[in-house]
Amino acid sequence: MKAVRFYKHGDDSVLITEEIPLPEPREDEVRVRMKAVALNHLDIWVRQGIPGVPLPLIPGSDGAGIVEKTGNRVSRFKSGDEVIHVPIRVPAEDPLLAKNMENLSPAFKIPGEQLDGTFCEYMTVPELFLLPKPQNLSWEQAAALPLASMTAYHMLMRKVHVSKEDTVLVYGASSGVGSAGIQIARAAGAVVITTAGNDEKEQLARSLGADHVIRYDRRPIGKTVRELTAGRGVDIVFEHTGALTLPESLRALKKGGAIVTCGATTGYKVTIDLRALFIKHQRIIGSTMGTIDDLRRVCALAEAGKLTPPLARVFRGLEQTAAAQRFLQSGQQAGKVVISL
Repeated sequence: MKAVRFYKHGDDSVLITEEIPLPEPREDEVRVRMKAVALNHLDIWVRQGIPGVPLPLIPGSDGAGIVEKTGNRVSRFKSGDEVIHVPIRVPAEDPLLAKNMENLSPAFKIPGEQLDGTFCEYMTVPELFLLPKPQNLSWEQAAALPLASMTAYHMLMRKVHVSKEDTVLVYGASSGVGSAGIQIARAAGAVVITTAGNDEKEQLARSLGADHVIRYDRRPIGKTVRELTAGRGVDIVFEHTGALTLPESLRALKKGGAIVTCGATTGYKVTIDLRALFIKHQRIIGSTMGTIDDLRRVCALAEAGKLTPPLARVFRGLEQTAAAQRFLQSGQQAGKVVISL
């Protein structure tokens, strides 16, 4: 079978599409014929060099496909079932699984970072880490759903418990996690303010249900949020960009409000005035990935038509992985980048 691998860190030229043996499922595993895989910024960072990455590595965390073969102990799936990949791994006996807290496990791993990932024609997956594909999503949409949407759900619903009483500032409407955040917050009944940097991304934000779109190429975010909220500020800031936006996030946040963050794409070193933070009773909350139950609930939102990953571009064939990563890295995409197999 074909798989994408890299044997050393570097630019996209290190990505190689090659033939490797067809994997055989173990007793608790399912072999999935991948129909589509989706890219995340994580794929680029891993390729460029994150400490602890085993080499060679098959990249990719997201994907969807058809069950082709099952191990003897598999009971939830059969040949022909359509499934999506849950982009996390913990041991089946981990006690945090029963508490829906597996992303806090010391043994927590992400396929495509610490383990071989989805960028292959066939993949063996423990049945615990597969879910039925939402039937109203295409293969490409289903592949784009898991990582970004479960991350956004965990941030909004588990960490800050967003509700119809809240006004939420979501950064980056055109990103995977941002587009999911808008839809999840809207499904919870919240008022959503988001940001966009050009006409295409602004149009996407409005199509996703954002109540207000701030063109950050034209207006300061914090000041504009204050104007939109009659000087009050937002209850929640959904943050994933880091150093460049955190000062504006703090300006936009109301007294007693919370910033929940999962990323630092513009830099991870920040300076804040702690006096303002504690005087205003504000909180900054970290969040990484999510749980199987989070993704299960995301799938229910997708089935109900309340969450659909927007697609920026679909590439054809694993040989296009380098081109797809270049497109994602350009920052011009409005939606998810996907490879159809």
